Order: sequence, then C-alpha cells, then structure tokens
Amino acid sequence: MIQPDAKELPELVRELHRQRTAWLPCGLGSRLDWGAPLRQPCLPLSCARLHGIVEHNPGDFTVTVRAGTALAELQEALAAHRQWLPIDLPWGSERAIGSGSLGGLVARGLAGGYRQRYLGLRDQLLGIELLRADGVLARGGGRVVKNVAGYDLMRLLCGSWGSLALITAVTLRTQPLPALRCGLLVQGEAEALAPLVRWLLASGLSPERVDWWSASLAASAGLARQPLLLIGLASLSAASLAEQRQIIGRRCDLPLRPLEAEELAGLLAIGRGRPGVGETRSDPGWLLRFGLSSEHLPGLLAAAELEPLAVEVAAGTGIGQIWNPPGVCAALSGARVEALRQRCRQLGGWLTVLRQPAGFQLPAWLDAPSRPLIEAVKRRFDPQQQLAPGRLPGVAWGLAGAPAAAGS
Repeated sequence: MIQPDAKELPELVRELHRQRTAWLPCGLGSRLDWGAPLRQPCLPLSCARLHGIVEHNPGDFTVTVRAGTALAELQEALAAHRQWLPIDLPWGSERAIGSGSLGGLVARGLAGGYRQRYLGLRDQLLGIELLRADGVLARGGGRVVKNVAGYDLMRLLCGSWGSLALITAVTLRTQPLPALRCGLLVQGEAEALAPLVRWLLASGLSPERVDWWSASLAASAGLARQPLLLIGLASLSAASLAEQRQIIGRRCDLPLRPLEAEELAGLLAIGRGRPGVGETRSDPGWLLRFGLSSEHLPGLLAAAELEPLAVEVAAGTGIGQIWNPPGVCAALSGARVEALRQRCRQLGGWLTVLRQPAGFQLPAWLDAPSRPLIEAVKRRFDPQQQLAPGRLPGVAWGLAGAPAAAGS
C-alpha cells in the first residue's frame, strides 16, 4: 500500500494513468477486504497522509477535513467545541481503534443507527474534493450549509466504493453534542416488541436510535437469549430524559431496563462487532449488510436460519448488519447467503456481502435496474477502467471475474 503526501499524490495518479495501472483508492487501509472481490491485482493507494482538519466553523456548524483523518480523531476535536458528527463508528471498531477514515466512510456510504434522528452521512455532506483517475483535482458543493454550486458530486461519490475517484477532502455539517444521554433495553419475542417499535417511530419523542438485536447478539452481550430493542435517548435536561423514559414505559407491556450513558455506549460497541462476553475474534468470517422495510424486521429476526447469527439493525431505516459470532463460521455457507439475499429481495429489500471468508467469491451486490446508467457514469469518470476493477456498486461480477448478465 502506497501512502503519498498531498504534493506527491497528483503526479503519482497521473503516472498510473499514463501506465494504465489498476489501483484501489483507500483511506487508512483498515477494511481493504470489504466489498466486491477485485477482478485483477490492484495497487492500494492510501490517503492516510492527507490528514487533519482544514477549517472548522463552530458558529456555522461546519467542518472541512482531509479524507485520511480518522473519524474518532475528528470526534475528539469537535467535542472540544461541544459538537459532534452523528455517525456510528464502522463495524469492527474497538471504540476509537480502527474507526476508519472520513474518506473511506463516505466512499462506502455507511449509515448507522443515529440516522434515526440525524439522517445519514450523505445528508451531512456539504462539499467534496476528489482526485480523478487522470490526476485532475475536482470539487463539488462548498463549505456552507445553503449551497447549490455545481453538480451533486457528493451524492454520486457517497457509496461509490472507490470506483469513480479518490476522495481527498470533505465538508460536513456538525451537530450540537447532547448534554445528557441514556438508554432503555427491552427483551422479548420479536412480534411482542413490534408494537412498541411502531409506536416509537410514529411518536414525537425523537429518540436518537431504536436498534433491533437478534437473540444471538443479545446472548453475546451477557443478556438473555432473546431479541431486544436498544433505545437511545438524548436531551439537554435530566427531567426531560426522565419524562421520555416514563412515557415509553407506559406504552411498553414488557419490563424496561434503564441504561446509563456508559452502559449504553458499551452495548453499542458490541452492536458494531466488538467481541462480546467471553468472545475473541480471530477469523475474518462473514459480514453482510441489508436493508428491509420496518414491518418485515420482526419476521426476519425470528427466522430459524438466523438464530445462530448476530443481527443488528436500525428499526427506522431497516438497514443493518448480519455476521457470524466467533466460533460459528460454519453457520453460513455461500448457498445460505444467497438464499438469504433472495429472501430479502422477495420482501422488497436488498443484501450486500461486505466481507466473506477466504475461498468464497460471491458477488457483493446484484445488478441494479440502473446498471446501464451506472456503467455510463463509470466510463466518464474512469474511461480506462483503472479504479477498483470489479468493484462498481450496482454491477454484479461473476465468479470467474466476468460481468454477470444484466438483470441477474
């Protein structure tokens, strides 16, 4: 992996373009095995040395940061001004360790449970700076909240997986850091918890997050082996938090367990893949990302085929992760993953293979209906097909490294 500095980077990319060398845009290189298998060897080009905050305007709640800056480092700097970026650390982060770069997070388009209240990362983007495959620097958006300058490159690059350009800097909207936080935990059968979820999502309480957990994930945290709801609350006053807990308690027929902020943070870390009680993580295993409408989530969590697996999903957006806890790698096979993907599709959702054990070559995603348009955009940004070959969201690649037939 090459880590050029800001002065070296453009000329290096231009030289790779002249040589028609395939290369992989990346951030800190902590999750190079995520996403679609590359169809040919690539040179990973890291923006780890593009580091630090360029400009922070606390009064306007905006920050411009270089793409190689770790999310945990940015959060620490913003906290000094009582601000934060309402984004979960990516799956696999051990608290601040392995928190990933801002550029990598944008490129993968990840959204966690805080999207329930604050929307997703793509909604926090105000501006973006990128380096094209030919070494030309381009910018989109700006550094102010109300901004209509240029094409919407922010949305195009968000979730592009390095297939269109290398992100070098981003401008983001920040939020006031909540003064107080607490949580509630309730366990029971998924169908028994569903009415509370429906009420919470329609209520005016605006919880920070409402997360479903599978029974297996709950057990890994030392809790009863039952599905659970993890409800995060935030406010400026302790009285307001107490009132919210009382209102939720009156609507819930099951016992509610109050959680202080530190205990809530510990459970959220397990929900991001941190090993639970008595677990150690050594094998790479499976990591799946899926999206499903809220009404179908209880049925999915109750499915027998998911019983040994860890599942964490935001109730409002229906976006979550499935992975095999340590020691149960055999619980998933390629055929089983494809069957699960087909089930999600039948329910109007989707499933992406973020990570798979060695020896498997499943397509990370299937063809999108807009595949011809996606490929046309790719040709305009990367006519020589140098960037992350085979890793184009919305275009499935077959096991032998050839594009699958459109509509597969």
